[in-house]
Amino acid sequence: MQYERLGATGVFVSRIALGTMTFGGGGTPPWNIIGGLDDKAADEIVGVALDAGVNLIDTADIYAGGECEEILGRVLGARRRDVLLATKLFGRMGTGPNEVGLSRSWVTQALEDSLRRLGTDHIDLYQIHSFDPLTPPEETLSALDDAVRQGKVRYLGASNLAAWQMMKYLGAADLHHLSRFVSQQVYYSLAGRDIEREILPMAVDRELATLVYSPLAGGFLSGKFDRTGASDAAARRAQADVPPVDPERGYDIVDALRVVADRHGATVAQVAIAWTLAQPGITSAIVGARRPGQLSDTLTAVDIHLTDDDLKELNAASALPAPYPDWAQGRPADRLPTTLHP
Repeated sequence: MQYERLGATGVFVSRIALGTMTFGGGGTPPWNIIGGLDDKAADEIVGVALDAGVNLIDTADIYAGGECEEILGRVLGARRRDVLLATKLFGRMGTGPNEVGLSRSWVTQALEDSLRRLGTDHIDLYQIHSFDPLTPPEETLSALDDAVRQGKVRYLGASNLAAWQMMKYLGAADLHHLSRFVSQQVYYSLAGRDIEREILPMAVDRELATLVYSPLAGGFLSGKFDRTGASDAAARRAQADVPPVDPERGYDIVDALRVVADRHGATVAQVAIAWTLAQPGITSAIVGARRPGQLSDTLTAVDIHLTDDDLKELNAASALPAPYPDWAQGRPADRLPTTLHP
């Protein structure tokens, strides 16, 4: 396993992290599609991850209505000290009007609930799961800062924020001398490169770690789907178009992945994850699994070293059109004189 610094902190996290959305839920939609793994199956998945050197495990309070956190807490047991445990808050967890969002009231309650479900006295990385337009950033950050000062949270992060939203939180934290976000968790894949436009450059500039979820585009880049009609009826992607993918562009990407994968004697999924890890500014890719063997195969992506030609082929197949104002501003190189004089 390889490790990368978590933003500007002194903590190092594995370049592949374990996502636990497949834990819990049983036959309840949509968790029966995502995974619905029980304690025994979850314990096997966690064991494979830890044996491979994974030290970051990610979950969220809304996964399987809290059952995911409960299962993870039970299966970790004494191994809790071996991992950096990350969870999230924001989504609705009850019918009450305040059991959702990022108010001080809910931040405080949601944290206590997650600590109880996870069976731990602290969260290593506590992340807001979305943007709350109704709650002032300083209210949320003040409550989170209290949790850090109380020792219940080590570091703070955010997920699914636009660049301008993240900057609001960072600005409020600096203005009011509150604990800052050290990371962002975002969707990124060869089939979904939107963060390259503003979100990723912002994170690099602000020294935020970028943790990527769905590097296989919800299974579209798993190798189970292509333009020939290949499919897996049992796969999550066959039952839910999340995250959304443009099929024709996606199939072009899969075709390019197959060429590179054959060159390396690897799978399409392994190369897709290797591409994600090779991108500047990416700290870690979060992957989930239903089966131990599936996770073992995925973890070997860290050993694939893509060449410049590999990256050029994959980038060409997945390139996004330049958005405004990028095409109007030109490139940084355009500002340099052709001849420099002393």
